[in-house]
Amino acid sequence: MQSVFVLVHSPSVGPSTWHPVAEHLTAAGHRVRVPSLPRLDTGAPPFWPRIADAVRDDLRQVPTDTPVTLVAHSNAGLFLPVIRSGLEHPVAGSVFVDAALPARTGSTPVAPPELLEFLRPMAVDGRLPRWTDWWDEADVAPMFPDPAVRRTVVEEQPTLPLSYYEQHIPVPDGWDDHPCSYLLFGPPYDDLAAEARTRGWPVAHLPGAHLHQTVDPAGTARHLLELTTTT
Repeated sequence: MQSVFVLVHSPSVGPSTWHPVAEHLTAAGHRVRVPSLPRLDTGAPPFWPRIADAVRDDLRQVPTDTPVTLVAHSNAGLFLPVIRSGLEHPVAGSVFVDAALPARTGSTPVAPPELLEFLRPMAVDGRLPRWTDWWDEADVAPMFPDPAVRRTVVEEQPTLPLSYYEQHIPVPDGWDDHPCSYLLFGPPYDDLAAEARTRGWPVAHLPGAHLHQTVDPAGTARHLLELTTTT
């Protein structure tokens, strides 16, 4: 049975970052879900149960005997173990796309100490600016194919609480009981792609900036299909 692609966006952005890829996968004859993760502008930690619940709830309309392929971009990679452990569906594979990697066991900090040091001075009343406002224009502009896509992605972004980045996410034992792979766009995620290789995962490289799935959705979809065919 053909699996359903489940494209999970980072909580720092929104589902529109995956919509172009979803269109290409659908046109190629594949079923696709793009769960909309809850905005974390309100509420207290821990945040990870709300994210896992959102993916599970989105899949309620998919029969539980249907396999799924989880695809996580950026920060969503850290949540993939708790997403996987909360699903009733069999998981045929997982692909990390320019994504952070969960720890092998135990728990994973959302942000390493150096990132927290960078973020804390930005917080106002415990809340951070939108993700694209963290960076210089010279870094942000190349991530988008055109002003319309940029406007959509920027308007979707939440202003996350600093406590989101201070949380630790559990890593359930046995979450990686299925083939995993990694799709790299570029630095600084090349070190994470190297870590994926040490875990024995197939790694592919589609050169681009961090939101390259919005720039080259056809190429991204092609690589996802190739990775999930070979794993």
